[in-house]
Amino acid sequence: MMIKCITFDLDDTLWAVNPVIIAANQTLYQWLSENAELFVNCYQLRDFETLKQQALQQFPEVGHSVTLIRLKQLEIGLLAAGYPQEQAIALSHQAFEVFIEARNQVALFEHARSVLESLKQSGYLIGALSNGNADVNRVGLGDLFDFALNADGVGKEKPHPLMFEQMLHNHHLRPEQVIHIGDNPHHDIVGAKNAGLWTIWVNLTESVWPEVEVADRDVSCLSNIPAMVAEIAAMSGRRATL
Repeated sequence: MMIKCITFDLDDTLWAVNPVIIAANQTLYQWLSENAELFVNCYQLRDFETLKQQALQQFPEVGHSVTLIRLKQLEIGLLAAGYPQEQAIALSHQAFEVFIEARNQVALFEHARSVLESLKQSGYLIGALSNGNADVNRVGLGDLFDFALNADGVGKEKPHPLMFEQMLHNHHLRPEQVIHIGDNPHHDIVGAKNAGLWTIWVNLTESVWPEVEVADRDVSCLSNIPAMVAEIAAMSGRRATL
């Protein structure tokens, strides 16, 4: 088998992320209203975005990590609201645990789990490569993924090649043995192709392809992924015999 591993992006590939973040922010703000009164006296729910931009400006070195950005965002707001530094740091970590629990309450797209099960049963190594901080175990897919990497742990976000390179190194794979599947044309498809991987674009909204580099295959329904994987596997096998 030339293709040995299938990697997936997570957010907006296996579930819609915007509703999840909206709900998680609401849960977070409710917790802050009960545990950090000074914060909610100064900030509204809509101010999370302003605090995020402040965090990115003050701490550009954490820009690759949505977890560290969130912690700095909270810390900045809590300090500005009047909490001493030690308390602000402690509250920011407590608040983040509330946020991340809600952030992992996702609603899988139709066919997401069955597709993963099918690929797993076919003998492929299944991995997650994400710029976000969703946890495959906490979202209920831990039994189907063999490994997961994210930008926080790697230190760079896709399309930077480091995440792809670490995955290849960690699992003793060659680029042509891996198919990466994701929704973002730039982060997922161009990033993976630049690293030498095969690619499948998840285009559930049937958008117009915005990039010069073309995915090897694309799907408008997740149920079509196994067939596209089979086509790429056959194509890779033919190339290997040339």
